[in-house]
Amino acid sequence: MSVSAPRPDPDLSAWMTTYGPGLRRFFRRRVADADVDDLVQDVFVRLQAARSGAPIENVEGYLFTTARNVLISQYRRQSARPVPLPDEWPDGFERIDAISPERIAIGRQEYLRVLDAIVRLPPRAREAFQLHRFEHLTYQAIAQRMGISKESVKELMHRAIVRIAEATETDA
Repeated sequence: MSVSAPRPDPDLSAWMTTYGPGLRRFFRRRVADADVDDLVQDVFVRLQAARSGAPIENVEGYLFTTARNVLISQYRRQSARPVPLPDEWPDGFERIDAISPERIAIGRQEYLRVLDAIVRLPPRAREAFQLHRFEHLTYQAIAQRMGISKESVKELMHRAIVRIAEATETDA
């Protein structure tokens, strides 16, 4: 009596052929290329495990929900990895100097230059900038609050950022 490895279900093979490329595109936009095939495989492993229970009615929806969950699991695993201590950093990796009084003074000067540049913005650009950067409103919410279009908010934000950058570069 010989024991052979279980053969994949013909439906699973068809699903891999049909949905594999879409899953690869999904993962390629979100992770390094080296991880794509592993994540696609994880999705199909979970699919195979789920098939032992009730039948899956919406395979595509199930696959992409599973793909999202696989991605979340990977992010959690990566964030749980310990960060190397400074003594463990590889050679050539530059350490940041301790915060010196000089660095603190330079930081304060830069901070004050940025604040001054924000205060000097034209009123509507300043309002849009403050609503977005300090109150964390979306462009759509800013547009509604200011009674203008979303495109106008984008233009105001662009002008504000350019003016702040110019002001901080020339004052430096």
